[in-house]
Amino acid sequence: MSLYVLGINHQTAPVSLRERVAFSADSVPAALEALRALPQVSEVALLSTCNRTELYAVADDDGQALADWLATHPDEVGDLHAYLYRHRDADAVRHLFRVATGLDSLVLGEPQILGQVKDAWATARTAGSLGSQLDRLFQHAFSTAKRARTDTRIGANPVSVASAAVRLAQESFARLEDSTVLLIGAGETIELAARHLVQARAKRLLVANRTLAHAQELATRHGGVALPLSELDKHLGEADVVISATASRDPILRKANVTAALATRRHRPMLLLDLAVPRDIAADVAELKDVFLYTVDDLERAIEDNRRSRREAATEAEAIVELQVERFTETIAASTRTAPLKRLRAHGETAKADVLARAQQQLAAGQDPQDVLNFLAHTLTNRLLHAPTVALREAALSGNVELARAAEKLFPESEPGDGKDEQREA
Repeated sequence: MSLYVLGINHQTAPVSLRERVAFSADSVPAALEALRALPQVSEVALLSTCNRTELYAVADDDGQALADWLATHPDEVGDLHAYLYRHRDADAVRHLFRVATGLDSLVLGEPQILGQVKDAWATARTAGSLGSQLDRLFQHAFSTAKRARTDTRIGANPVSVASAAVRLAQESFARLEDSTVLLIGAGETIELAARHLVQARAKRLLVANRTLAHAQELATRHGGVALPLSELDKHLGEADVVISATASRDPILRKANVTAALATRRHRPMLLLDLAVPRDIAADVAELKDVFLYTVDDLERAIEDNRRSRREAATEAEAIVELQVERFTETIAASTRTAPLKRLRAHGETAKADVLARAQQQLAAGQDPQDVLNFLAHTLTNRLLHAPTVALREAALSGNVELARAAEKLFPESEPGDGKDEQREA
């Protein structure tokens, strides 16, 4: 079996396709169970964020079963294969290390991705789909990311999608000091957006969320007003800027909602920033006059300055990633080479423990010690030699010369005098 990673991200697929392959947090355990049930898969983890959906797996079919599964989950995506990237073994290791370090992110070096990778690892462990090889891979990815952030400036002055969105709002027609900003959602992205909006001195914050208590907690921390999501239409017209990032699989704002809000605003323009995947704001909202709608894919221009400033640090971080890829692959190779020896020793230890336990039972039952010793020696010899004897017999019948030569090296003929030496030593 080999290590594979396959998926799509902001570089290979548009948001219209990424949202169809996105998994909500509560749907991941069931997805892992279905993936682990595939006969070709022995270990698997699933990473799904607004910018990527990726499967990390130990499998034996070139990853085709994984690709076919992903093309039908959670929705049917017939053209998904054309957008998928696939990496194997060392390339798969490199990909995860770059993702965890922030080198593969839309915002170069952004810090949130490492937490998301850790969440994916923890979910897979809890679901029982993570074996020793993937567990070791993710642990090494975490240490690589930590080293890159410690030894380089890849994480200096961190920029997130949320901060890029606020910067875009600052550079738009809306002066935040005079604007009402409506935040939809109460997760990490909205929390970060609220912090940046407070720093930018936004005039008024409204926070709408399906769970009102969560909206109230966030609004209290940042001096805003909490709203239940059911009252969104009533207050939408008050917003000059809307920033939305929920886990909903269906749009929160549709064209009719925004049309009504524009009417109450007498068509004063609105800036809508949709940071969710799947999208929270229906795509046809962009057709409305006096509406400026941006998705996560549109933030590329807003973060180009950040990308330029971090390129030198990124080069240093890439060097750390390459060194850690080499070390990890060497560790795996060494483990593979010693695996037969470990299996051989484990077989011997198991046979010894079993036969010794039976011999002790016979002694406890009062059997003659000499008979017990003979039983122990005869049974243990048979246990240890049965498998190699059968293999050598089959090799002789099939003409497997290599196995016969290997056996000669492992069990050379005793030289004259060896027996006498053993007797003297005894």
